[in-house]
Amino acid sequence: MEIGFYHLTRTPVEEALPALLGRTLDAGERALVRCPDTASVTALDKALWACREPVWLPHGTAKTGHEARQPIWLTSGEDCPNGARFLFRVNGAGSEEFSEFVRVFDLFDGSDDQAVQMARQRWVALKAAGHTLVYWKQEARGWKKSG
Repeated sequence: MEIGFYHLTRTPVEEALPALLGRTLDAGERALVRCPDTASVTALDKALWACREPVWLPHGTAKTGHEARQPIWLTSGEDCPNGARFLFRVNGAGSEEFSEFVRVFDLFDGSDDQAVQMARQRWVALKAAGHTLVYWKQEARGWKKSG
């Protein structure tokens, strides 16, 4: 399993996440998005309904229900009711138990010094635990892989 760290330098998660989720759905996968709190779930829910590209990102939250049918599930908890194999962690939200996932995306805000420091700590801990890690930095157009 690969854990990708996505260093957001140009846009907030609400703008960066839709493209990544669109690619996930295009690959025939389901996604679980773990947020640090319910306010983040609400903000992402609104952002996904309003995004222009991709045109439509079907998703749900605890408020909307129908968990098992949702291709994208937004949560602030540890639940994974839609059988997702791709996990998106917003600023390291949730535990570091990844056994049910085949790919993990750790998105963090590069303009927040504390978020960057916490991402570095997660990187060190996950590397020590033997995980395969990849670092992605947001560029003017798209992402650049390093590390």
